Amino acid sequence: MKQAVMTAPGQIEIRKVIKPVPGPDEVLLRIRRIGVCGSDIHVYHGKHPYTDYPVIQGHEFSATLVAVGDEVKDLQPRLKVTSLPQIYCGECAPCKRGDYNICNNLKVQGFQTSGCAQEFYVTKAEKIVPLPESFSYEMGALVEPLSVAVHAVHRVGSLQDHHVVVLGAGPIGNMVAQVACSEGAYVLITDISEYRLNIAQKCGLEMISNANSENLRDASNRFFKREDFDIAFECVGVEATISEVIPTIQKGGDIIIVGVFSEKPKIDLGLVQDRELNIHGTLMYKKEDYLKAVELIYTGKVLTEPLISKHFSLDNYLKAYQYIDDLGDKSMKVIIDVA
Repeated sequence: MKQAVMTAPGQIEIRKVIKPVPGPDEVLLRIRRIGVCGSDIHVYHGKHPYTDYPVIQGHEFSATLVAVGDEVKDLQPRLKVTSLPQIYCGECAPCKRGDYNICNNLKVQGFQTSGCAQEFYVTKAEKIVPLPESFSYEMGALVEPLSVAVHAVHRVGSLQDHHVVVLGAGPIGNMVAQVACSEGAYVLITDISEYRLNIAQKCGLEMISNANSENLRDASNRFFKREDFDIAFECVGVEATISEVIPTIQKGGDIIIVGVFSEKPKIDLGLVQDRELNIHGTLMYKKEDYLKAVELIYTGKVLTEPLISKHFSLDNYLKAYQYIDDLGDKSMKVIIDVA
């Protein structure tokens, strides 16, 4: 079978290797589609702090279940599926309280261990999430990033009738905004990219603001007739956005950090203290988030088709990264077609 191996930053080799065989509690998958994630791009540029080379990438995907191990009883071949990529210890304090997404010894397939950038892939049966037969393989590949959004939104409880701002209209920000809308929130999404704001509108997000030409207070006044928000989701990971939102969120409000900060930001903690703001981190997801993501796509509450910018074959994996670099904020989700 073919396997894409990132041997060093900016270098991918397509190798021929032996097809794997599932163990007793494992399943064999025929990989169909792989989504390229922002974290994958960090690895491509040699800027991911927890990934060594060589590495087989790929953690957001759809597949067909081909075979099951002897101990697997509740899964059958030919199912459309996806799978959680986390490997956790089950012994640390977070794991014991059920928060395995922040396991002290967490490994993620595609980063600290091998991912699915290959024609066939073996993983634990317990990680499998079946997909509706009506799902396209593209929909299945977007369950993982949508699960990130689902988990982030659920970090603050009910959003019904709350005024929410989502900073950043990239794939994750877009999905966070769509999930928040599905939870009954009034949602404003901001970005500096007109392309991404246009995609947001195609996904049904009507309240958009370009941060280059309108500040948060003015945007809030325009849409909500008030100067502040109840809840903010920071989905960019830069100092400027978190610094702007801290004085703009209402006193006692919530800020959820979704974006990955490549540089340590300087923020005004005096304002955080004075305004009794609540700052929440959010990392990855749990299986229930995957199940909710599948439901949201299946019921049409979250639209995925407008998010897909371009497809590349497995043989052209490297060109997918080059395309993302070249297009910058004029691309959203890039998909690798494996089969």
